[in-house]
Amino acid sequence: MTFAALQGDLDERAAEGLLRQRRTLQTPQSPHIIVDGKPYLAFSSNDYLGLANHPQLIQALQQGAATWGVGAGAAHLVNGHFTPHHELEQSLAAFVGKPAALLFSTGFMANLGVVQALVGKDDTVYADKLNHASLNDAMLLSRASMQRYRHGDMSHLESLLAKQHGGRKLVVTDAVFSMDGDIAPLPELLALCEKHDAWLLVDDAHGFGVLGQQGRGSLSHSGLDSPRIILMGTLGKAAGVSGAFVAAEQVVVDSLVNNAHSYVYTTASPPALAVALLESLTLIEQGDAMRAHLQRLIAKLRAGLSDLPWQLMPSDTAIQPLLVGDNKQALTLSEGLRARGIWVAAIRPPTVPQRTARLRITLSAAHTESDVQRLIEALHALAC
Repeated sequence: MTFAALQGDLDERAAEGLLRQRRTLQTPQSPHIIVDGKPYLAFSSNDYLGLANHPQLIQALQQGAATWGVGAGAAHLVNGHFTPHHELEQSLAAFVGKPAALLFSTGFMANLGVVQALVGKDDTVYADKLNHASLNDAMLLSRASMQRYRHGDMSHLESLLAKQHGGRKLVVTDAVFSMDGDIAPLPELLALCEKHDAWLLVDDAHGFGVLGQQGRGSLSHSGLDSPRIILMGTLGKAAGVSGAFVAAEQVVVDSLVNNAHSYVYTTASPPALAVALLESLTLIEQGDAMRAHLQRLIAKLRAGLSDLPWQLMPSDTAIQPLLVGDNKQALTLSEGLRARGIWVAAIRPPTVPQRTARLRITLSAAHTESDVQRLIEALHALAC
C-alpha cells in the first residue's frame, strides 16, 4: 500500500510550513464570522462588494427555488437549460459589451472549457507565469504547445509570438492577478494579439463587478473592445453567488457549446442561482457607492501599513498582499492576527513563487473604516 508514502508527503509539507487545512465557518460570509466557535474580523474573502449575504439576493434565491426547484436535473444540452439561464446569459453579454455569453458552473471549469475547445496539439498557448492554476491546467488539457512569458513582460511575450508561424495562437492572462492584486497590461496584450493574429483570453475573476464603469470589469477599466478578446468572469466573488460565464463573439460561444467538455458533459447549475444572479447584476450596475467606499478602504489600508517591516505589494485593487517571504514567518504572523481576533490567510508556495509567502489581505465594501483601522493597529503591534 502507498498510504505511508502519502503520509510522508504530508509530513514533509508540514515541516516546510506548507500543509493546508480547512476551517469551517459557522456564520454566513461577511467581514464578521465565527470559526470553531470564535468570532473573527475577516480579511480573506473574495466577496468584494459584500453581496454574498445581501438580503435582496437571499430573497431572489428563495423566489427562484420556489419557482424553478433546487436542481437543474440535466446538462444544458440535454434538458437542463432553463429560462433564467437564458436570461442571465443575455444580460451578462449586454453588461460586458459582448455579442454572446455562456454560463459555466465555476471559473475553473470555464477556463478548462475555453482553452480545450479552441486550441489543440497543432496550436500554441502563451501564458503569464503568474496566471491562475485553472489556466495552467487548461493548457495541459488542451495538448497545445505551451509558452510561458515572464510576468507582465510584453517584450518576452512578443519574442515568443514572433517565433510561431503555424496553428492557432491563444494568449491567456489573469486580468487582476489573484495573489498579487496587480492588473495585467491589457491594452499592450491586445496590441500584440492584433499584430500576431492571436486570440486573447482574459480571466476577469477579480475584476468583474469591481473595476470599470458600473463594475463592468477590466475591459471597461482599460477601455478595450475587440472581437479577439474572450472574457471569462466569475459569479462567486464580487457577484456574491456562484458560477462563471464566458463572453465572446457568437461563433466562439457556439464553438464552446459544441466542444467545451466542461460545459457539454456536466449538469447545469440550479436555475435558482441564475435568478439570484440577475438580481446581483442589478446591484452591481447600481453599485458605484459601494465601489467608491471600497477604494477609500484600499487607500486607508495602504497609508496605514506603509511603514511596516513587511511591504505591501503594488496593487490598486481589493487584493492587498503583504509580502513576508518565509513560509513559517507568514504562518506566525497569520496566527498572531488570529489570536487578536482577525482572520487573514497566509499564502505559501506552490500557490505563490518560492520565498514570496505573504498575507493575502482582501477588502470588501462591507468592511468599515474602523475594521481597517483595527487591522492596521494589530499588524503594527505584531511588528514591534
